[in-house]
Amino acid sequence: MKKFFEAFANVWKIEELKNRILVTLGLLLVYRFGAHVTLPGIDATQLNKLSDQTQEGIGWLIDVFTGGAFSQASVFALGIMPYISASIVVQLMGIAVPYLQKLQKEGESGRKKINQITRWLTIAITLVQGPGYIYNLYRTLPQEAFLLSSDSFPFLFSSVVILTTGTIFAMWLGEKITDKGIGNGISLLILVGIIARMPQAFIQEFTSVVTENNGGPLKLLLEIVIWLAIIIACILLIMAVRKIPVQYARRTASGDFEQDMMGGNRQWIPLKLNASGVMPIIFAQAIMFIPAALAGLSKSDTAQTVTSQFQNVFGLAYNVVFALLIIIFTYFYTAITVPTNKMADDLKRSGGFIPGVRPGVETGDYLDRIMSLITFPGSLFLALIAVFPAVVVSFGVQSQWALFYGGTSLLIMVGVAIDTIQQINSYLLNRHYDGLMKSGKNRKAVA
Repeated sequence: MKKFFEAFANVWKIEELKNRILVTLGLLLVYRFGAHVTLPGIDATQLNKLSDQTQEGIGWLIDVFTGGAFSQASVFALGIMPYISASIVVQLMGIAVPYLQKLQKEGESGRKKINQITRWLTIAITLVQGPGYIYNLYRTLPQEAFLLSSDSFPFLFSSVVILTTGTIFAMWLGEKITDKGIGNGISLLILVGIIARMPQAFIQEFTSVVTENNGGPLKLLLEIVIWLAIIIACILLIMAVRKIPVQYARRTASGDFEQDMMGGNRQWIPLKLNASGVMPIIFAQAIMFIPAALAGLSKSDTAQTVTSQFQNVFGLAYNVVFALLIIIFTYFYTAITVPTNKMADDLKRSGGFIPGVRPGVETGDYLDRIMSLITFPGSLFLALIAVFPAVVVSFGVQSQWALFYGGTSLLIMVGVAIDTIQQINSYLLNRHYDGLMKSGKNRKAVA
């Protein structure tokens, strides 16, 4: 523990890292402030029914993803969910659309063009979701909550424009955090919303278990132990790797490579059990918002059944579909983030080879086969943790606290925290300090 605090103190000795952390905290503070700025024309004291709508189930998850802005009728009420939805659409289209496939192969310039396409699509999605959110306000809030006439076109138009602007600004904040701060900005915006809801959820559980004598302190202690065990399981899932041995050939005097029969210069390719991190969870959760939203537009019996099924985040149908989407997105995102063919080509050009496997195409196929094998148990474990809240809620755990037993909330918290710590760790190690995830004796920083 002492080594950790010493490493943490070293963070502030690196000027660039300190500035990045301060920029990140400042931009997150701006986002949290904006989450409490109510839309013009709405009485902030009349939002009780909207808050009740987000106390549990799918409404609670939407409110978490928007950092509480949804229940505040805030200018950030749609949050960065339209951006995530746009990212899903663009990445899925990248499989079938030749133009996007071409951009993916163009490196940095292609990535910038794809990002620009994603931004424009985000605006289009927000312009569709904005009227839907205002329509939900019409149905939920009392008439006196609207300072202006709620059925007037100026109110609708101005509110949609403000919601769209809020989403664009939130997207800009996320991108600025990624570029100028530390960690993935979009993920951090979601993280702060989850953390903001966590104390309230624990207090409710504490009140139910201890104050109301619904199990007593021993039950609460057991819940905390299980919660910590799941956190450890999430960390192991994210950090677990399968190491593939790689041997490098020696360059001869003629410039050609020959195999090193002595087995020297051996290295490893670390292939993660869960190479996609928390992105499958975020993508799957964004998709799960759609069925209930679309069905809610209809009054038919079938639509009402679909709405009830997909608004119950602890229901069987919801969790089965959620788990399947996580498995699918885990494979999909792994295929994007782990280019096995490129890895094989790079190995061949540098004179590297996997013992017993021919360089080139066979190496690419071998790596692809290994990734498929290790991704399957990784995706199952990820899906299991994601649906675990539905299990613990059946044992009497309060619904809001149960959602932190895995699910979207805990996996995002752990995944984003690990990613951010790893980035901080790299800064420390580059300056010859001990990292936050490594013990040892401090060394003098290189000027």
